[in-house]
Amino acid sequence: MQLLSQIDRPDDLRNLSTGELERLASEIRAFLIDHITSTGGHLGPNLGVVELTLALHRIFDSPQDKIVWDTGHQCYVHKMITGRRRDFPTLRAQGGLSGYPSQQESPHDIVENSHASTSLAYADGLSKAYSLCGEGDRSVVAVIGDGALTGGMAWEALNNIAASDDARRLIIVVNDNGRSYSPTIGGLAKHLAALRTRPTYERLLSAGRELLHQTPIVGGPIYGAMHGMKKGLKDALAPQALFEDLGIKYVGPIDGHDVAELEESLRLAKSFGRPIIVHCVTQKGRGYGPAEQDDEDCFHAIGKLDAVSGKPNSSATSPASWTSAFGAELARLGAERPDIVAITAAMLHPVGLTEFEQSFPERTIDVGIAEQHAVTSAAGLAMGGMHPVVALYATFLNRGFDQLLMDVALHRCGVTFVLDRAGITGSDGPSHNGIWDMSLLQIVPDLRLAAPRDAATLREALRDAVEIEDRPTVVRFPKGSIEREVPALDRLDGIDILHRHARSDVLIVGVGALAGMCVRAAELLAAQGIGATVIDPRWVKPIPEALLTLALPHRMIVTVEDNGRVGGVGSVVAQALRDAHQHKTVHVLGIPQRFIAQGSRAEILAEIGLTETGLYHYISQLLEYPRDVSLSAPGAAVWP
Repeated sequence: MQLLSQIDRPDDLRNLSTGELERLASEIRAFLIDHITSTGGHLGPNLGVVELTLALHRIFDSPQDKIVWDTGHQCYVHKMITGRRRDFPTLRAQGGLSGYPSQQESPHDIVENSHASTSLAYADGLSKAYSLCGEGDRSVVAVIGDGALTGGMAWEALNNIAASDDARRLIIVVNDNGRSYSPTIGGLAKHLAALRTRPTYERLLSAGRELLHQTPIVGGPIYGAMHGMKKGLKDALAPQALFEDLGIKYVGPIDGHDVAELEESLRLAKSFGRPIIVHCVTQKGRGYGPAEQDDEDCFHAIGKLDAVSGKPNSSATSPASWTSAFGAELARLGAERPDIVAITAAMLHPVGLTEFEQSFPERTIDVGIAEQHAVTSAAGLAMGGMHPVVALYATFLNRGFDQLLMDVALHRCGVTFVLDRAGITGSDGPSHNGIWDMSLLQIVPDLRLAAPRDAATLREALRDAVEIEDRPTVVRFPKGSIEREVPALDRLDGIDILHRHARSDVLIVGVGALAGMCVRAAELLAAQGIGATVIDPRWVKPIPEALLTLALPHRMIVTVEDNGRVGGVGSVVAQALRDAHQHKTVHVLGIPQRFIAQGSRAEILAEIGLTETGLYHYISQLLEYPRDVSLSAPGAAVWP
């Protein structure tokens, strides 16, 4: 009988022998490989923390003690141990098991924000709260990867943790696998590499100390001098003093796949009673050959695969993605312009910079998980005569917004931001949906923002953006495959006209990747005698003045965008019409201003009514036209 089938809560681990724990670790890895290759998800990070998770749950009493997982990519084993193993077939699916910690799923999960470098700040606050409330016997454990330690927020937290004199059980577990997505970048990576390979001087010093203590008269003074030299020796051979100089006790490095060693170190850390760092060295993708051999990211995040070979299940050619189209065009621009520099924050491959990096490694900069630094560093590059292209997921621009506003825009720096995964991203849940960027960016003075609708307009927008040197520019696009080309019938002062009708009932402003859907909705409306004009402004900040001219003959305007409804393109269009004294009714359709639960992009867009039939039904109802009941009804539209 499988041991894993008998594990439904942390208490079930407590009486297992060392041999049984090793067997359980193997069963967990087999389970992960079988399920994650079927559903997709974060495989490599979880294969690397099996023994660490078992040790954490044997030493600490969750949920009385709190375990805070930084980023949450490595929480699958934790979920299995805390009663959610049977839900794994639904992982990351609509209504199913979240790919990150989730307060709604379990009392064992406390933090579900899947943005990196936050765990130490959460843990600092939690442990302070327990101390102030007289619950000092409760432990708080922050599990943070060496990749997340490249984020400035982690070091701000370390600084505050070190400055506190409170006696509190705060244990920082550094899960050091030498990688974030790709190999970890920067000086911290070199520091941890030195710690991993430190010599056996600790054992030698320990033996020498015992010998000198037994030596009469001269033993004590010699030991004192030797103890004074020990820190210098550590600095030279294994600079763990980086942490100890902050005032935080350090333990390690230890083998992150040896449960006994892990438990001994964690037990000591728990009893220490003050903030302490336990440095564990693990292997990302451990136990699965294809992951271990994957140089790019050790199968950090995968789609559906053949479990045996590690290859994608389908051999069919996939349609081009937005990311690949951007990456190819940037590489072409890099060949034409030696001043273009690509910057990313530990996401070189996911944001499409592979081809650029291969051709221009000296002009490719990966700053680690440090979006704030990436943005201000880009300002410096621009001041120095380069044109930086900063490629990020749209949701991660939030972290560098102040820098964009005050360091780039205020100084009128020519920096281009390329925002991948804009709009609904789906299966990664609420923290990864890029539905805030167009609202945030509308308030930045002089910034220009493009939302291309297909590959051709993406290439054109990127080329236009990097030509602008006196202000920041942004190009944003969604996750996934590019829709077929949506041709323009005409262009008026930068606005593409995509559909016309003899009647002027409604002007539909289709933004970005939703423009093609708007054309299809207009075709459905035309079949019912409703006249719609569909336009794509392409640059949605500033709103082209020609839009005001196009709005004049129409009874109403409907804007459609894959951004939050508050403060986005629709709001700006309505304001522009009011300022021009056009008292038109403007209906703003977009994503409801709430945290959207996981599901596929198509499922979520259907749920909120952002489909051609949803738009068709909505406009028909507004104009009080009879609708074709043979067409599927709209989803649960949330618009007024």
